[in-house]
This record gives sequence, C-alpha cells and structure tokens, in this order.
Amino acid sequence: MERENYSRVSEFILLGLSDQPEQKRFMFLVFLIMYLITGLGNLLIILAIRTDSRLDTPMYFFLSNLSLVDICYTSTTIPKMLVNYISGNKVILYVSCLAQVFFFSWFAAIDSILLASMAYDRYMAICAPLHYTMAMTPRVCVLLVAVCWFWACANALTHTILLTQLSFCGHTEIPHFFCDLNVVIRLSCSDTFINDLVIYTVGGLTAVIPFIGILISYIHIFVAVLRIPSAQGKWKVFSTCGSHLTVVCLFYGTIIGVYFNPTSAHTTQQDTVAAVMYTVVTPMLNPFIYSLRNKDMKGALRMLLTRKPSLAL
Repeated sequence: MERENYSRVSEFILLGLSDQPEQKRFMFLVFLIMYLITGLGNLLIILAIRTDSRLDTPMYFFLSNLSLVDICYTSTTIPKMLVNYISGNKVILYVSCLAQVFFFSWFAAIDSILLASMAYDRYMAICAPLHYTMAMTPRVCVLLVAVCWFWACANALTHTILLTQLSFCGHTEIPHFFCDLNVVIRLSCSDTFINDLVIYTVGGLTAVIPFIGILISYIHIFVAVLRIPSAQGKWKVFSTCGSHLTVVCLFYGTIIGVYFNPTSAHTTQQDTVAAVMYTVVTPMLNPFIYSLRNKDMKGALRMLLTRKPSLAL
C-alpha cells in the first residue's frame, strides 16, 4: 500500500553541465564539433575497412564493429543534450529517460566486451600464431561479436526493467547531461538494494570479466615479447597492440574512476567530467588512435579519400 501512495513522475529535468548562457553556447559548439568528428571519424574507419581487401582480418573486423558502436554510443546522449541547449528546455520524458538508460548501458557494455575480444585476437596472433587462422575464423569472429551484442542487451534490459520498479516521489532533477543509471537510481525514494546489487554483480561482471580477460591477454603478450631477442622485433609486436592498449586505458580508466570508487571519494562535478571523457572524448579519439598509429589503416584511408567516384555510363 505504501508503494501505491508514491507519485509516479512523467518526466525528469536534466540539469546539464552549466546554467550560464555564455557557457551553454560555448559548450553547444564544442559538443557539436566533437559529435560530428566522432561520427565522421568512425564512419571513415568503417568505410576504409569495408573497401580495402587488405584489411579483411579479424582485428579490423572487430575495429569496424567498435567504430559502429561508438557512433551509436555517442548518439544516445549527445543529440539530446544539444537539443536542450538550443531549445532551453531541460525536460526529458520518463520513457525517454528509460530508453536512454537502456541504450547507453547496452552500447557501453558492447564496447567493453569488444575490447576484450580484440585483446584475445592480439593474444592469439602473437602467442599462438600457428593456430591463429584456425582459431580466429570468420565464423568465430561473428560469433564473438554476436555474443557481445546479446549479452550486453540482456545486461542493459535487466537494469532498465529493475529501474521501472522504482518510484521517485517528485524528485525529478538529474544533476547530469544524460540519464545515467547510477544517478537516476539515487533520485528514487524506493528501496534500491536490488538495483545496487545487480549493478555491482551483473553490471560489474560485464565490465570486470572483459577487463580481466584483457589483463590476462596482455600478460601473455608481454611474456612472449620478452622472449624476442631483437629490439626491433619487440617494437614491431608492441606496435600492433599500442592503439588497442591506449583505447583500453582511456575507456576503463574513466569508468573505474566513476563506478568503482567510494561515493565519498569524488564529487558530482568529477563524475560529470569523467562521464564526458568516456561518452564523448574516448569515442572521438578512437579513430585518430587507430589511424595515426597504423600504416595499413592510414593507407586504406588515403585510398578511400583520394578515390575518384565512378561515373555511370
């Protein structure tokens, strides 16, 4: 009966990053440019991989999927924030907030598992090169990506369904620029024990297990590299992993800082800055990291950008 007395909210208010008009205009331009760079950069990566037969390998197959997910990932939060800056309306409907929580959780989990799949690919290529072609067949790669999407979807759906069971009692102001799961749960006046438990078990495992897999893969890679006698050979092997390792550090570094630290150890402003890092900055930097450090990718992008369109007869 007590639950029925709670008022159900129909909308939330996203407080955003700033209330100052000058800062809002500046941030609108900054985030619009970053969003366009993210979309264009990742789209170029996908097109370059799809049009260059030399990049028809498992590593680039995973990279094209990562670029696709990064486009979807940023599109979950940034367009709504830009619209809010233009219109001055900070309201987001309850249903839209739930949808944002679902899709954000979904694509973030896919990112995490895809990074682990890419680490496994590098492990097989460096530590077991004789078995690489048999282990990383196209069928296995497609299966790994399918598992990423379905497991991440189940994880996001679980969090979203549990979120619908909460009541908010008129607390509608979200101190963030999007509906982040943890922030929305903290607004609830219901008992959130189950929600918190699922976040730190199911949700935590979705991030922790891939991270452990990445660590194990790179420990084996590091040991294998130490056995290479020449410094040039060591550098050549490490160069194939440098881009991936950089992205892993950016992605997991900010997430660990937000979700795996005690609440008292950081402020809302610090959480927001970290969220900007892993929702906007990291997806924007990924195309640059993978293209600038990779000669094959730079060659494919050069061919794509200099290709002359064929004229229909």
